[in-house]
Amino acid sequence: MTARLAVDIGGTFTDLAVEQGDERWTAKVLTTPQAPEQGVLEGVRVVLARAGLAPADIALVIHGTTLATNAVIERKGARTALLTTEGFRDVLALGNESRYDQYDLNIELPAPLVPRRWRLPVTERLDNTGQVLLPLDEAAVERHVTFMREEGIEAVAIGFLHAFVNPAHERQAAAIVRRLWPEVPVSLSSEVSPEMREWERFSTTVANAYVQPLMASYLKRLEVGLQAAGLACPVFMMLSGGGLTTLDTAARFPIRLVESGPAGGAIFSAHVAKERGLTKVLSFDMGGTTAKVCLIDDYQPQASRSFEVARVGRFRKGSGLPLRIPVIEMVEIGAGGGSIAAVDSMGRITVGPESAGADPGPACYGRGGSKPAVTDANLALGRYDPEAFAGGSLRLYPERARDALAADVGNRLGLSAEMAALGVVEMVDENMANAARVHAIESGKGFDGRSIIAFGGGGPVHGTRVAEKIGVRRLLVPSGAGVGSAIGFLRAPVAYEVVRSLYQRFASFDVDAVNALLAGMAAEAAAVVAQGAFEAETRESRIAYMRYVGQGHEIAVPLPPRDMTAADVQAVRALYDAEYTRFYDRPVPGSDVEVLSFAVTVATVVEPVEPAAEAHPAPAPAPIRTQAVRDTVTGEVGDWPVYDRAAMAPGAAVSGPCIVAEAETSTLVGPGWTCRMDGLGYLDLTREQPL
Repeated sequence: MTARLAVDIGGTFTDLAVEQGDERWTAKVLTTPQAPEQGVLEGVRVVLARAGLAPADIALVIHGTTLATNAVIERKGARTALLTTEGFRDVLALGNESRYDQYDLNIELPAPLVPRRWRLPVTERLDNTGQVLLPLDEAAVERHVTFMREEGIEAVAIGFLHAFVNPAHERQAAAIVRRLWPEVPVSLSSEVSPEMREWERFSTTVANAYVQPLMASYLKRLEVGLQAAGLACPVFMMLSGGGLTTLDTAARFPIRLVESGPAGGAIFSAHVAKERGLTKVLSFDMGGTTAKVCLIDDYQPQASRSFEVARVGRFRKGSGLPLRIPVIEMVEIGAGGGSIAAVDSMGRITVGPESAGADPGPACYGRGGSKPAVTDANLALGRYDPEAFAGGSLRLYPERARDALAADVGNRLGLSAEMAALGVVEMVDENMANAARVHAIESGKGFDGRSIIAFGGGGPVHGTRVAEKIGVRRLLVPSGAGVGSAIGFLRAPVAYEVVRSLYQRFASFDVDAVNALLAGMAAEAAAVVAQGAFEAETRESRIAYMRYVGQGHEIAVPLPPRDMTAADVQAVRALYDAEYTRFYDRPVPGSDVEVLSFAVTVATVVEPVEPAAEAHPAPAPAPIRTQAVRDTVTGEVGDWPVYDRAAMAPGAAVSGPCIVAEAETSTLVGPGWTCRMDGLGYLDLTREQPL
């Protein structure tokens, strides 16, 4: 029987999961930031040894990584130039002229990835229908190629006005660049993000070019390394929108990988929600570097076509670089196990976004780190067994954690190391709870009747406290929670989305033109999916993004997955009015509706999941030991029993305060909480007392 392998590279740990039939094995190893493929190959060796499998037994590798995101955030991408229409070189700096904080006189805006010196204007012009007004100045493109080579440019982005309607000039310019400079990677806005709104389109194209050399080099090294290790099987990449695609497509459009790791976590949560029949869920993924929260309703993660990366204003929409890509919508903050704690000038404890990462890591890792991190605080509070962290693969040093906490936090506030640790943990829990509140408010949703699915190395440790802060009474910790995103990769369909702009009004809707566009988009998406579907059944979905004429933003409305008829046009218009009413309480009578763009997704069909049956009550296991733990609510220290998760039978229940330990993480069951093992082997935590 063949097996599948999933690999998720995080900022601190690289997580791996292997599935063969109904069996699963997992591993967690430290990420190797300078050469990420080395950590992957070491993790592959470890997890295959645990599974007793040979490399030849692996039929498919699925991979997700935050390398593209980190390159943009840390400004460590390629030296990138932008060829653009004359008169529009400053679009990247001007944006849409909005301010994310109207009253901040010293507002800081994100700096463009391409400095003005490398934003190179070219004489050419198309009108909004794609007709040529000015032909492309080929000599100017040739001069710019000479300049770019002299400047040491490593990647080229091409973004011309109205190229989403007619890509001829972009393709013409790209042909000149490739003829004169064959080795330089070139990104076209008409391929990366063929939609109207030039700021978002140019920004996405530039970001794609910015990370392309890094990602292409990494993916090639990984492919060679896996083949040398004996894994000659296909390698698929996780996309930010929740689908899988081939290495070639990922190398061509690496910007679609920016949220690939967190997307796996959201898919993992959606699958768990379906297994347990939970229709309203908050996915809570806390790793070593960041924490991610995502709303999931009716087993579908919240999705979006826009994303901001490298925000300069915390939780502030509009303060980051805009990307127009399909993405699972979530909030991600610097609140992971490696997030560094400090005291600011006003005497307040702060946590993150700076992270100790994997090298050197938190002080307690004993790898040279001296700054206190969240993991140090958890260790000082007695939440971790120093000898069993990360499955026993990494020994922790409590005395180094206490020294770091005392030096950087406790001494400045007149607190002991343990009380400083309490403040750090309470602060990071509040940061995560606040992120969840902001995400829910921005989505027009609440937490009433919602359950939390907690995973990642830190999610089960902090889950109950975050739940208390946002008023949630139920928390689920699935099996394999420590490597949840990697397991989520194994649940994802092979899928690809194509987006195109074609302006239409319902009063003059051109059914034939729309059908021709959608058919071409479906064929493009199907061709990508066919490379990895292995003849599996596929399903197509179509969406139109529309608005009342004159409005600024669109609403997504589903279209039939076939050629449209005149009757369909009226039905879609009615759907838009209904959807608009759902958002804003009432439609706008007498107003025409315009369609700005269309999206077609082709995906392999995911096997249906039936909710699991409830387990019958079973005796609770005996604790394997006790640990002195300081409660974050009362600050008091008590001996908490520690249970081995593997020893808990389905139906067994234990009452908090206690700890349920496993290889990759530990679940803290706070006072007032009850933890029960369900029929799937998941920990189901509930709180009956008032919050």
